[in-house]
Amino acid sequence: MPTWLKPALDYLPQWLEMQVAETQLPGCAFAVTHRGKLVLERAFGVADLETHAALTPKHRFRVASHSKSFTATGIMRLVESRNLRLDAPVGKYVSGLHERIASTTLRQLLSHGAGVHRDGRDSGQWDLRRPFLDTADLRADLQTAPTLAPDARFKYSNHAFGLLGLVIESVTDTPYSKWIRREVIEPAGLTHTQPDVPVGARKPMSNGYTARMPFGRRPVGRDLPTHALASATGFVSTAGDLARFFSQLDPKSDSKLLSAASRRAMTRAHRDIPGLPQGREYGLGIARGKVGATPWFGHSGGFPGFLTRTCVLPSLDVAFSVLTNAIDGPSQQWGDGAIDILATFAKHGAPKASARRWTGRWWNTWGACDLVPMGDRVLVSRPSLATPFYGATELTVRGDNARITQADGYATFGESARIVRDGRGRATELWLGGGQFDPDTDDLPKRLARSNGRP
Repeated sequence: MPTWLKPALDYLPQWLEMQVAETQLPGCAFAVTHRGKLVLERAFGVADLETHAALTPKHRFRVASHSKSFTATGIMRLVESRNLRLDAPVGKYVSGLHERIASTTLRQLLSHGAGVHRDGRDSGQWDLRRPFLDTADLRADLQTAPTLAPDARFKYSNHAFGLLGLVIESVTDTPYSKWIRREVIEPAGLTHTQPDVPVGARKPMSNGYTARMPFGRRPVGRDLPTHALASATGFVSTAGDLARFFSQLDPKSDSKLLSAASRRAMTRAHRDIPGLPQGREYGLGIARGKVGATPWFGHSGGFPGFLTRTCVLPSLDVAFSVLTNAIDGPSQQWGDGAIDILATFAKHGAPKASARRWTGRWWNTWGACDLVPMGDRVLVSRPSLATPFYGATELTVRGDNARITQADGYATFGESARIVRDGRGRATELWLGGGQFDPDTDDLPKRLARSNGRP
């Protein structure tokens, strides 16, 4: 493991725990792999708001559109075995489709370029008004004309991946769930993943919660089986399993799940995604983009009660998954924040001896800051931010004194900083310019109240 990764893994849970507390989210599970090996698994908050049962790394989540990456992997395995061709029309494998859908290719379906409607004529399954579609319902929707001509633009479609599930069943003469377990989940070595619910009484499953507003509380979302749309949105998994699975899709991985050529085909850009930040693209069952200068690929998922995201950072040999058990869980923002943290540690390196004594969480009336040593400097992060190192102040330290050598134009650039210690060497005050901060200890609320003039 590179030397910078260990301190990054120490800081990531500190930041995420603060994020969960600030957002009052029920819970979050998080895992990181390095070169496919699990190096961090943590969980914060609760799996059940009524019983207050603690969330653990072994709790399963509905991971929704992550399912598309599993289905795409299955399709590529069938391409490698010469049972399918990416540029063959889907009507070659599935009958009874509208003629314009039948003429679209597997490649167009996998890259959301087939123009197929997103969720059919009634998408009430997404707000819990109806069950998810069975095979007859899906086939009926696929007999209607697509919305756009093939290759007109990127148009996300759950029905397209439901159709790819029908392709797998047709070619293998095996139910999708059974085949994907045998040919993808088990070869990937995943022990906490399955293509749909139920998960079984002895397997821990987190509740999924709706947004607090407008209810004033968080009702539990119904946990619906997804039937014919399991290939698009049905999967159940853990953060650890997802990080391990997606790391195997890195073209540099030594995984035998797919050839390097197939992994390159999946993870390279096939279409731009309109309406999102510049650089967001889609491959074959895989999304991709950049945070700053750091490229990532992976997928996200939204299901009634859950928002989730998994990213591989090929330049850092790292993958991570962040799973939330509420429909307003900021998994997208936290994913960007995790990339920001990992990339910042990779840039500056592990802390040198001169900087290591500058550490910990500090508070004043304006909130918290973290002293995070890296290389020969100390960064002052804001753990309440989704990207905590954005515009971070930097300190050049000498003993318990420092100079603020990088800061934005509204901050205290060029001024001094210092840590005050008691007779036992414990840090009792932090000064950044003229601003004083208190350490994060049990009596912090009383000390802050006194500083605000309250008894």
